[in-house]
Amino acid sequence: MPSDRIRVAVILTSVRKGRFGPTIANWFVGTADQRDDVEVDLIDLADFPLPTALTDEPSPEVAEVLAAFSARLHGADGFVVVTPEYNHSFPASLKAAVDWTQNEWHAKPVGFVGYGGLAGGLRAVQQLRHIFNELHAVTVRDAVSFHGPWAQFDAEGNLNDGADAEAAAKVLWDKLTWWAQATKEARGKRPYDN
Repeated sequence: MPSDRIRVAVILTSVRKGRFGPTIANWFVGTADQRDDVEVDLIDLADFPLPTALTDEPSPEVAEVLAAFSARLHGADGFVVVTPEYNHSFPASLKAAVDWTQNEWHAKPVGFVGYGGLAGGLRAVQQLRHIFNELHAVTVRDAVSFHGPWAQFDAEGNLNDGADAEAAAKVLWDKLTWWAQATKEARGKRPYDN
């Protein structure tokens, strides 16, 4: 594999029973198939059940989950957060994952794929921009948004009419990889966290 490929962690944030997130996340990961400049690591927060109660001394079980999650984030040059909108915001599972981590996000780009009702997850995305700014991440302006996605995908997870969403995904990939390459080169010349 070429060394100039960008490693992107696509983070599936919904852990709710009956969630639609895997359909959206798998579709987005599939949009990277025609690119030769990225390597995708799909991270499902359902596999990393971090508690909402933070502590400096987590139990051995939580410490093990945190170490595995942190290692996946550290290995990424950039991120794409796939988030639903719950009550005009994002899932608690994502807030817990973010609150348990810190340096893993520093000086790396974060893109967003939102989904939900009429707002298409954009209210959740807007709130997340503030949070990732606090984590010293660079949020990518362009995003992918699905309003009412349940009717837009068939039973196999394919978009019924994907032209607009695929065009939006291409723009997101283009901008994310630009920022990921730029920040990777900058971190290589001068570490961000001194």
